[in-house]
Amino acid sequence: MKKWTALVSLCTLLLGFLSYAQVNKVTQIKNAISQFSTSEKSIIERTASFESHSTLMSVLKATNLDKVLGYNGEFTVFAPSNLAFEKLSQITMDKLYDPKNKKALRSMLAYHIIAGKLSASNILKAMCRGNGIAKFTTIQGEKITATMNGIDIILTDKFGNHAVIVTADSNQSNGVIHEIDTVFMPVTMF
Repeated sequence: MKKWTALVSLCTLLLGFLSYAQVNKVTQIKNAISQFSTSEKSIIERTASFESHSTLMSVLKATNLDKVLGYNGEFTVFAPSNLAFEKLSQITMDKLYDPKNKKALRSMLAYHIIAGKLSASNILKAMCRGNGIAKFTTIQGEKITATMNGIDIILTDKFGNHAVIVTADSNQSNGVIHEIDTVFMPVTMF
């Protein structure tokens, strides 16, 4: 009788494990699909909901670019995280928030926005067509150059500042957000 009980217990345990594994796999697939599906939220609504983009959100509001990113048109935003803003000195941050520098701040943020939706795969395709290099025009009118370093997409502005896309393809109702690790700072900003 003990062998029978042990066998039934083992089978029950195995079935429970397989059931858990299936549910876990289905959950992983649903999460992967939802990551790449389009959100009902706009870029600005999603940015406001990310704790890691609170500094970006406050700077967008200070320049009224939050209103632009709330429109229905499609945009690509290379969104610096709070950690990216923390790389800047306190003096630079104070200058950024100074109301008399609002025009320069808006210009700096415009380096991070492209009109039109560019997924990571679109960026990679453009690099393939360009022998490893792709250039995109920001809404500020300047070019951002995309290249690869290993598996990372590296963005470079005209001053040689580099940023890595650390999280790609957060699709929103009016475009896409790619989180980057560095703030593009035009040398002539202040």
